[in-house]
Amino acid sequence: MTSLYETDFYAWANRQAALLRAGNLSAADIENIAEEIESMGKSEKRELISRLTVLLLHLLKWQFQPGLRGNSWRYTIKVQRRDLARHLADNPSLTAQLSSVLADSYVSAVLSAAGETGLPEATFPEVCPWSYQQVADPDFWPDARG
Repeated sequence: MTSLYETDFYAWANRQAALLRAGNLSAADIENIAEEIESMGKSEKRELISRLTVLLLHLLKWQFQPGLRGNSWRYTIKVQRRDLARHLADNPSLTAQLSSVLADSYVSAVLSAAGETGLPEATFPEVCPWSYQQVADPDFWPDARG
């Protein structure tokens, strides 16, 4: 089974699904099945981090470049909020990790914001100034700093 796993993942996955459905666990590639299930979980967390990073990036640009606000940023923020809510609804156990994911995503968002805006990294707060509840709130729009 391992060679099929390494050479034709699609065929391996279909074979494993058939074995599991048939209850033939002794013939199933349990180790690689477990690895793939863990990988799927990590992928869900990476998606959360990615969406949150994009949302935070646009909230930072919204706050620190008020003169450049436009529909593109507004709709990116709205779409990311909607998609984050759906992602958490599909994966509610990720909610327990929101504080660490928010902190991690914020660091990446600051780096991206500095790159996209041309503003120094020091322009942005060192830690995320918003809670996840604020970030996810459709009525929350950070004010310009002046």
